[in-house]
Amino acid sequence: MAEITAHTGAATAPGPGPAALRADDLHRAYGRGSATVHALRGVSVALAPGTFTAVMGPSGSGKTTLLHCLAGMDRPTRGTVRWGDTEVSRLPERRLAELRRSRLGFVFQAFNLMPAMTVAQNVELPGRLDGRRPDRARVREALARVGLAGRERHRPGQLSGGQQQRVAIARALVSRPQLLFADEPTGALDRATGHEVLALLREGVDRDGRTCVMVTHDPVAAGYADRVLLLADGLLVDELDRPTAALVGERLSRLGG
Repeated sequence: MAEITAHTGAATAPGPGPAALRADDLHRAYGRGSATVHALRGVSVALAPGTFTAVMGPSGSGKTTLLHCLAGMDRPTRGTVRWGDTEVSRLPERRLAELRRSRLGFVFQAFNLMPAMTVAQNVELPGRLDGRRPDRARVREALARVGLAGRERHRPGQLSGGQQQRVAIARALVSRPQLLFADEPTGALDRATGHEVLALLREGVDRDGRTCVMVTHDPVAAGYADRVLLLADGLLVDELDRPTAALVGERLSRLGG
């Protein structure tokens, strides 16, 4: 389970052994002078391997900024991010990109599939960008895992929204990452399809020991997580263990979310 210390800038290790993901005293500011916006103001988290964490908060709370900093897609103004024993927040961009492709997967709300490519080619794309030859067996395995066996030659436009999100999940999983990040993965889906996607994320945690971090605005989606972190004004203000949708909704309403 994740252990969090808010406001003090000191994160507590999640029991014996290194955290899968750790951030200490994260600050992120945009702009200069009087126009500066402080998206994060000293957030510290430590997440154990094989846990599912949901990040929530009102619009402008800093939840997406936190996700991007944890995933190495944005750099904190101050503070550090570690994946296991590796500090990634100050790595050169080329080395950071290599680590992102080999150690983590990212699932976007808008799917971010290439429409001219087949399903299989979309799943292969991260490996190709990393200079690796496609492992067709692994691609088929990833697609079968998300219920899309036999759809390798389809193009995204031939699939439903839920199927496209499954392709995006297969693409994120094909490298067998230690860390999986998801940014509103059910935001563009109907309720039933969203539950199917969330079940896939949950399965990756329970079956594969993957560490998953998800930003969501939906209390029902957050109910799939082991822990919910609530942000407001760039600060970690609350956390819930083994959350229910009702409790998440009640706490979120206090923050104006």
